Amino acid sequence: MLVTDKLKDQENFTNTDKRIADYILHNITKVPTITIEDLANQTYASHSAVIRLCKKIGYSGFRTFKSAISEFVYSKLHTQTSVNANFPFEPEDSAIGIAKKMADLTIASVKKTFAQLDDDMLNQAVTMLTEADRIFLFAQGDSQIRIRSFQNKLIKINKFLILADEYSDKNWNAVNMTKRDCALFVSYAGINSQYKKILQYFQKEEIPTILLTGNNKSDLTKLASLPIVTIQDEYDFVKVGTFSSQVSFEYILDTIFSIMYAQEYEKNVLNLKRKHDILQTGVLKED
Repeated sequence: MLVTDKLKDQENFTNTDKRIADYILHNITKVPTITIEDLANQTYASHSAVIRLCKKIGYSGFRTFKSAISEFVYSKLHTQTSVNANFPFEPEDSAIGIAKKMADLTIASVKKTFAQLDDDMLNQAVTMLTEADRIFLFAQGDSQIRIRSFQNKLIKINKFLILADEYSDKNWNAVNMTKRDCALFVSYAGINSQYKKILQYFQKEEIPTILLTGNNKSDLTKLASLPIVTIQDEYDFVKVGTFSSQVSFEYILDTIFSIMYAQEYEKNVLNLKRKHDILQTGVLKED
């Protein structure tokens, strides 16, 4: 029986026992480092009352009880659990409990995404972006935040991407593209009638396109030169937030950036140092 279950089973507890037990359950991550004096003070109890409770639930004293709590906390913090991507936490969860669930969701999302990637897919995406004269980014909402982060990273390797959706100019940007350019679309649901029209136009004009989506049945996947379909853990209509999908997109985009960087690693590092010196000690140093 878990130590927490013993503390929750309060049938034979006195009022003082319940007060101590409830405090421990609500502050469980603090108990491994708490002293018996602090616990007694926090629960308005005596040392002997704390020890009596420890013995009542099967421990020889406070030290063995605290050891059991420490093992429980370590296990819970280091064991990954399955988390609902749409509602990853409950209203009664503690702050550290929510933090643990968000960590588990993030780790699980990255692992699932990694399992869906392969060498050829990544290399093809990198080749398309590296060889393009210009890269146009098509994304809205939360996905646009991810794509802006990608845009910011590529500036570091002298690649300047164009956000096609900015100022609602996606159509004008689309008709200005050529075969030497590349379009990168990011859409989890993969349901966007205007993107479908633009992709149809690009397909007709033989303009290279990459699509990141969570919908393997999307019409957009049939039109993109390189569709990359990632995890499908979220509902389109009801969820706390787009946690899992955005973690997945950011991981893929970070991976693509890293591969691009690694292809000319020494050149990029030297360039980084040169520009860093200009910004820190050169004419562009801020006062």
